[in-house]
Amino acid sequence: MTLATRIGWVRHGITEWNQLGKIQGVTDIPLSLGGIKQAHLLAERLAREGETWHGVYSSDLQRALQTGKILAERLGIPLIKDTRLRERSFGEAEGTTEPERLSRWGAGWRRLVPDQESDEIIKARGHEFVNELSEKHSGESWLVVTHGSFLARMLQSLCADLDDSHLLNMSLTILEERQEGWKPLLHNCTNHLNDATIESSH
Repeated sequence: MTLATRIGWVRHGITEWNQLGKIQGVTDIPLSLGGIKQAHLLAERLAREGETWHGVYSSDLQRALQTGKILAERLGIPLIKDTRLRERSFGEAEGTTEPERLSRWGAGWRRLVPDQESDEIIKARGHEFVNELSEKHSGESWLVVTHGSFLARMLQSLCADLDDSHLLNMSLTILEERQEGWKPLLHNCTNHLNDATIESSH
């Protein structure tokens, strides 16, 4: 029996900018101490569950790469950087808070910020990555560490019936490739996090 290809999509751990409500985009912000702790909590969960993961792909931005390194080291698997997994470039909105964005561009700021990366470009680079992973690692299970806006667009385009809830920092979503397309086995799961000690990003 042929094993199905699986992707474990991980949103990186929390950063100081997440906690301040600032858009990061491609601005290279590191994990906060809380984000490092979150990554260790997911690493321990994955080790405890005992599922086979063959490796980790990660965005090259340090908040994702730090997360990926912690997972790869705990599970004893390779880590591969891929720039196609970077967050959307938010142009002039990077470094701004929600009140600042509303003041500058109004309620429709997501459509109005100039020089930001389009959904079409995000999906093009994301699907190129997924297709390549599926071909190169057929029947294997790989963790993929990336970013909130990029991941939301990818999950929506891979699984039309997936609920559109806000993807939490350090959440795990597992998709399995079937003949009819990608099917979710787990979505936006943060059971490994201790909410009493880590402030979540909303």
